[in-house]
Amino acid sequence: MPHRRTFLDITASATGQRWVERLDGRQVNVALAIAQHHGISDIIARILAGRGVGIDEAPAFLNPTIKALMPDPRTLTDMDRASSRLAEAITRRERVAIFGDYDVDGAASSALLSRFLEHFDVPNEIYIPDRIFEGYGPNPAAMEQLASRAKLIVTVDCGTNSAIAIEAAKGAGADVVVLDHHQVAGELPNGVPVVNPNREDDISGLGNLCAAGVVFMTLVETARLLRERGGFTAPDLMSMLDLVALATVCDVVPLTGLNRAFVVSGLKIARLMDNKGLEALVKVSRIGEPLNPFHFGFLLGPRINAGGRIGDAALGARLLTLHDISEAERIALELDRLNAERQVMEKQMLDQAENEVAAELADGKGPSIIVTANDKWHPGIVGLLAARLKERTQRPAFAIAFNPSGIGTGSGRSIAGFDLGRLVRKAHEAGLIVKGGGHAMAAGITVERAKLGDLRAFFEQEASEQVSKLREASTLEIDGAIAASGATIALLEEMERAGPYGSGHPAPVIVLPNHRLNFAKIVGTGGHIKLSFSLMDKTNLDAILFRGEGTALGDFLFSHIGERMHVAGTLTVNHFNGRRTVQMRVLDAAPVANI
Repeated sequence: MPHRRTFLDITASATGQRWVERLDGRQVNVALAIAQHHGISDIIARILAGRGVGIDEAPAFLNPTIKALMPDPRTLTDMDRASSRLAEAITRRERVAIFGDYDVDGAASSALLSRFLEHFDVPNEIYIPDRIFEGYGPNPAAMEQLASRAKLIVTVDCGTNSAIAIEAAKGAGADVVVLDHHQVAGELPNGVPVVNPNREDDISGLGNLCAAGVVFMTLVETARLLRERGGFTAPDLMSMLDLVALATVCDVVPLTGLNRAFVVSGLKIARLMDNKGLEALVKVSRIGEPLNPFHFGFLLGPRINAGGRIGDAALGARLLTLHDISEAERIALELDRLNAERQVMEKQMLDQAENEVAAELADGKGPSIIVTANDKWHPGIVGLLAARLKERTQRPAFAIAFNPSGIGTGSGRSIAGFDLGRLVRKAHEAGLIVKGGGHAMAAGITVERAKLGDLRAFFEQEASEQVSKLREASTLEIDGAIAASGATIALLEEMERAGPYGSGHPAPVIVLPNHRLNFAKIVGTGGHIKLSFSLMDKTNLDAILFRGEGTALGDFLFSHIGERMHVAGTLTVNHFNGRRTVQMRVLDAAPVANI
């Protein structure tokens, strides 16, 4: 990896990170060439070069289109079989059952397919399993039940690792099509089309797609087949890209290539509010500005997920299929209520988990992978708990909820560079967990209480060296520095030309050097910290540190009120009373004494 120069000589920030310049020497030259060849501003050129965009690629990158970036869907293995079976079901008006996952990707994928079938007056139903009683993915009882009512069952965002349940459906007389994106663990289901860009024999290069992206490509090919057969007018699939964009952001897949085009186009559709479910959800979320990826990931997504976590798992998918605004508003209000209830439960669980973890890390060392467990935790919230612990400790983390029978449902979240899905598969092969799966950044497990100690030891043995190296090399890449007075709407609009930003395409990280922290206070119920910075007592820049209370960074800020510091973060627009102002989302800080 090219050497990155330390930024402002910060080698150990408040979060223990080394600050480095994002652009190395070669990328600085690329940025200059992009600006000169294409008449692009220096700011945009640096953003593009720092994210690997080449000189010739820059114009297309700033205007991503699905037409230019989406390959022929038939490059996906089994696409011909899957689309042909779907087209056959539509031609014959066969009843179709859609078996989806209980997260946002599953809900959006299910709604996308349901809306497509609805256009052709094909009877269909969505089945979302109960997270607690059924767990993730198809199970034999549910599949047999669906087979009694439907000729075709399509699994979305699940099914790749469900051979037994799919055999049960086939035995009950139904055909099955699998549309998924999860890593493969074991043998694929036999005799059914499995469209999954992450299966070993798929050479499409589309492994970064979420399930909704896979479903969208399948529907594009199905529509093509129906047009060839004549007598069918396919729906406007581009008008459904709001669902694909929502899922792409919430499943935290890289916002590069085709995924970025999905989000750019999908956001435009979402802002039209043609989907009554999304419209109702935006209303209860009190979003008073044009939708952006932050709204998807942190306001709408959690509410859709709330049903699957602690309520009716099918609420989110049902909401996204609705055309009746009154019914949509009723379900949106219920999801909003469930989300508020989830937040309270999460806070209680997080307090318990953090006390346990603090004891483990008291000597400054502790395990490389955090594994917490409790008999009283809600299994629908352990994924959020793991994410919070990962953020707080900068280590991969698992949270496990045990039932009275001694069986634990756990969820894990990883740090950049460590493949958690691979570790879970190895644990399953070693006989340490009942089942498990996932991808690099997130995984789920089912484990017996008696094997928890052995599982912890296995994780430590397998991951200690790599996690230690990753933590030691932890860096924050800086795009540039400005004064508070330079954080203008014009600057932000210019930077947004290279957006939207997210996983795999990070937002520019800007530093306010040598600025004074004017005040800091806790706001809201999530432990957020509201801040204000200024340089030489001139322009103030408002800032926010999400979930900062009790963190190393939050403690640093509160202990340095009134003092000068270097602060790093991303810039966003804050809409309030019809006014637009710039706000910083704080990521890190460091004392000026480090100069």
